[in-house]
Amino acid sequence: MVIRLLLLSYCLCFFGIAHGQSPKKASRLYGVAQRMKAKKKPEKAFKKLEKSIKKDRKWPDAYSQLGEWYFDQHRFADAAQVFRNAASRVPNGQRRFAKPLAKCLLYAGKADDALYLINTYATAADSAEWNQMRRQGDFIRQALIMQSATTPTPLGIRINTPDPELFPCMAVDTQTFYFTRRLNNMDDELYRADFDSCGGWLSAVNMGYIPNSPDAELAEFISADGHYMFFTRCDKRSEDGFAEGGCDLYMSYRVANDSDWSIAQPFGSTINTPAYEGMPSLSQDNRELYFVSDREGGMGGYDIWISKFEDGLWQAPQNAGPAINTPGNETAPYIDVDNKTFFFTSDYWPGMGGSDLFVNRKMNDTLWGRSVNLGYPINTAHNEKTACVTLDGKKLYFASDRAGPAGNYDIYHTPLPAQMQPAPVSYLKGYVFDSLTEARLNYAVIEISNVATGEVLYKFHSNRGDGSYLIALHLNHTYAIKTQRMEYKTVCDTVLFDSSYLYKPLIHNICMVPSNYRYIRAINDSLIATLHFEVNHVELADSDKVMIRKALEPWLLEPNITLLVNAYTDNTGTPMINEELSQKRASMVANALNKLGVSVTNIEAHGWGEAKMIATNDTEEGQKMNRRVEIIIRRAELIIH
Repeated sequence: MVIRLLLLSYCLCFFGIAHGQSPKKASRLYGVAQRMKAKKKPEKAFKKLEKSIKKDRKWPDAYSQLGEWYFDQHRFADAAQVFRNAASRVPNGQRRFAKPLAKCLLYAGKADDALYLINTYATAADSAEWNQMRRQGDFIRQALIMQSATTPTPLGIRINTPDPELFPCMAVDTQTFYFTRRLNNMDDELYRADFDSCGGWLSAVNMGYIPNSPDAELAEFISADGHYMFFTRCDKRSEDGFAEGGCDLYMSYRVANDSDWSIAQPFGSTINTPAYEGMPSLSQDNRELYFVSDREGGMGGYDIWISKFEDGLWQAPQNAGPAINTPGNETAPYIDVDNKTFFFTSDYWPGMGGSDLFVNRKMNDTLWGRSVNLGYPINTAHNEKTACVTLDGKKLYFASDRAGPAGNYDIYHTPLPAQMQPAPVSYLKGYVFDSLTEARLNYAVIEISNVATGEVLYKFHSNRGDGSYLIALHLNHTYAIKTQRMEYKTVCDTVLFDSSYLYKPLIHNICMVPSNYRYIRAINDSLIATLHFEVNHVELADSDKVMIRKALEPWLLEPNITLLVNAYTDNTGTPMINEELSQKRASMVANALNKLGVSVTNIEAHGWGEAKMIATNDTEEGQKMNRRVEIIIRRAELIIH
């Protein structure tokens, strides 16, 4: 009897130890796998986990970890097989692993199998997630049926490298290609490539310092006229925490002979906050700035926000609203040069998986249409981001990590489906110059109107450096071009911008005649008042109003006079803001003159920004002298020949 009890005890201990050794060995292999993964040796980590599963086929943790790792590596079919095995081997595995298996099947393109699991195992406890997966399954099934016949093509080794490339952006003249490269998976830098006459792109080069710096620069956007660059800079923070947050929006502009960029300046607290701000896109008329932020007041995650440039200042941003933003993440906005078609990235709207590219269209200044997924094979189960479109609206450039592990992006191009193409546009460009000396004229005001409707569409200034201008316009319209500059006669032109300019610009140089030449002679050009302003101020002090009234009194009864109101700034800040700020001051003074009895038809008010300095900008006193509005009385008579 004693021998029997000893044998029974021995057997129980043996089987107990034997059964306990399996999870112990599985656990040890699981730990080794974790260490291999931490050492960035994923293949060895996978093999260790596979061995762990073999040691204990009922242990759920190893299945969960291996499936998750395969999924993160975009091995969706392998991940699905891991969860299938878990569902059949682990107690209560079918219900326990239904959700991760359904997700992997969706990403593997097995929408019908995924929908079966979703409809079988969905519970009310987490119905929102199940419903999101169901919408994704329905979308994938339809997208695979309606897939395009074209396949996106990578740009090649002149642009793409083993490092991630993102945020493609093309200049309006299509001669320069900009993008972001993440060096050593750590530092984001801005790059550019010039057009190759053979139809491709030359090897990309780092844009250097400036605009790059020791911090991370990414997601650049070049304005339609090529004079301004907007981008994201990270790892900067100001003392107050507002002007510069962890990632903020910066702006740089062309200097010298348009070959260099100015030192970048942050947007300040109206745009930048302690939250994330980045990924800018500017409307082609320079009036609306789209960007990404996770600031308070959003709809969840990262949202797209819009700020309008009015009265010389960027206004408080407004959320783009529920037609675009969701509880998920909406990023990488791109407003096309047609100023209506809008592309963005979302990981929440129904899609192929990961983050997908979407398109929407503006119905008016505040109303958006329906966000539409660009479909398969532009979007895949991998991550597609950061789109831009060529001037004719037919080709899409975007970034995707479809060819490698998650996050290792390359830039691709593909024909854009016709129903998603923006309206084709081309561009009008040229120089403004003096008809006598042929000298280039900067700061000339160029106003574009639609002849058919009379609506003023855009208002630009010729470039501060070389007097050039470039304006993107819709085809098949007739436009009126009105050009004004101080001390020159106004020039009015009309151009028919038809489809023949689709693949080439309309070159239109603007020749201006000095205002006192030949037919018109100013016989009394008298400066009667000069008003000075503090930095960024646009209010008239009571003393200014008194000065204007006293200066104007002797001239109120004079016939045939014109009042010229010319506003100027110093050269601090950015040219765009200075031009608009000076225009606001000029308009304010013109309104004051009108209230004193001068007809608006006899007042010409212009903001000339930095165009005419009368003192040095190296001192505060000199800057204040330059921040001025001049009121000039002009009496003129015709010269008879």
